[in-house]
Amino acid sequence: MIYRKFQNIQLSGLGLGMMRLPVLDGNDATVNETAAAELIDYAYKNGINYFDTAWGYHNGNSELVAGKYLSQYPRESYYLATKFPGYDLSNMDKVEEIFEKQLEKCQTPYFDFYLFHNVYEGNIDAYLDPKYGILEYLLKQKENGRIRHLGFSAHGSVEVIQRFLDAYGQHMEFCQLQLNYMDWHFQNAQEKVGILQKANIPIWVMEPLRGGKLAKASGELADAMQSMRPDETVPGWAFRFLQSIPGVTMVLSGMSDMEQLKANIATYETDTPLNEKEFDTLVTCADVETKKGGLPCTACHYCTSHCPKELPIPELIALYNEHKITGGGFIAPMAVGSMPQEKRPASCVGCKSCEQVCPQQIKISEMMANFTFMIGM
Repeated sequence: MIYRKFQNIQLSGLGLGMMRLPVLDGNDATVNETAAAELIDYAYKNGINYFDTAWGYHNGNSELVAGKYLSQYPRESYYLATKFPGYDLSNMDKVEEIFEKQLEKCQTPYFDFYLFHNVYEGNIDAYLDPKYGILEYLLKQKENGRIRHLGFSAHGSVEVIQRFLDAYGQHMEFCQLQLNYMDWHFQNAQEKVGILQKANIPIWVMEPLRGGKLAKASGELADAMQSMRPDETVPGWAFRFLQSIPGVTMVLSGMSDMEQLKANIATYETDTPLNEKEFDTLVTCADVETKKGGLPCTACHYCTSHCPKELPIPELIALYNEHKITGGGFIAPMAVGSMPQEKRPASCVGCKSCEQVCPQQIKISEMMANFTFMIGM
């Protein structure tokens, strides 16, 4: 196992994400504890020393599993991370209640790493509102030794991340991003990484395989991988991509079976980043793939000046493409849900004024109707 230096400690380059533990009968709320215990034990005994859970994972049961099985090992021999669940605005005034309950669930006197969970458009105002006292409380817990390191995770836009850093950046020791070669341009991950690098904030990676979608490759992408590194596995390419980015300290993978865990640990026996040609080829192939099936919007904004409802059409098309190309997920519904009702795709009146000026001849009114149906809002 390769290790990365973070301040005065050594973290395994690969961490065990506990959002996708094995479950029983396909029910995400029912963790298969026997299988989960075996995964945790194998990870621990084979060099992984970072374990990441959260209040909402597995309907609240991930923290319980983490506490039950990690507590069998000496507390100073591993690093435990969890998060304040601000993705749910009803939790904003419950930071003390939730934090105390998390310590109890995880059977620990302290958390090595604690995060503001999922900073995005829908909760940034509440996270920064002093009336909730979230930062003040968490800094107090850090003073008391019950939090060793404080950071945040983000699915929000570049602008939201910058706003959070402008307000709280001096207190943030790390940031957890969705980062992989598909999202390097598709989700503006490159720009987000640049912001963090400029601020000298170490990067934690979530979704390195984009929920397993990058564990397989076909077509030009598969051919390129095979020609450049014939002995590298397809998931290995995704991890080597991350090993190539300065500032990446921790890569979290939600490994739900022993085969995945063993394969990823084997990959992290070596640190072999991509060279410039390999990196650029991978990103170029990914960009081609993400454009397939998506609408060819260039964000020229001709449409917005002709929309009687003043809808943010290019932004909605980008979210539609995200949802369609990646087969669903929570990012697009989350982003749309943070918008005012009058700015959502359902507010489109189908007048087609935007379509008359669209250089790409996109059938925007049809997209709005489809998108509304796809996300149910």
